[in-house]
Amino acid sequence: MTDGDKLQPETTPEDLVPLPEAPIDPVAALEADKADLKDKLLRTLADMENLRRRTEREVADSRLYAVTAFARDMLTVADNLRRALDSLSPEARAGMDAAIQAMVEGVELTERDFLKTLERHGVKKREPLGEKFNPNFDQAMFEVPDESKPSGTVVQVMQPGYVIGERVLRPATVGVSKGGPKPEKPAQ
Repeated sequence: MTDGDKLQPETTPEDLVPLPEAPIDPVAALEADKADLKDKLLRTLADMENLRRRTEREVADSRLYAVTAFARDMLTVADNLRRALDSLSPEARAGMDAAIQAMVEGVELTERDFLKTLERHGVKKREPLGEKFNPNFDQAMFEVPDESKPSGTVVQVMQPGYVIGERVLRPATVGVSKGGPKPEKPAQ
């Protein structure tokens, strides 16, 4: 063996001499614990406030949108009342006797009351005639060549739409103008 190949003696745990520990300042340790606990407390309070806000928002949404399925089913009633009233031509209305006229007025009153009741529960009717087509609220069924209206304007409403809060309950089915002047962009 050469001098470079000498084996190092193994060290045993008894051979290790513990290093002297740095003195721990009890005040500094308590201050660090206090800062850590304060940070945890502030984070917990922020989490609780966020949870409270989220819960309030979810409760408000559930109240607002709880009637969605029922309201969607009731839209056919509103449609049928309107169809019944639209089935009478102006000439037929003019020639009705008093009893039938009273019945027609009763159906009109029922329709108005029904729509007010829906509105009271957050359901609003949308008839976008003359408005710019909005694919988020309307469903285009056809295009109408109309040079007098800007392209993309709703020129015919076949079935009104309904919204509840900010959500679409049923899109309005509409006809949209085509080929008119370009819609003007709002000044920014």
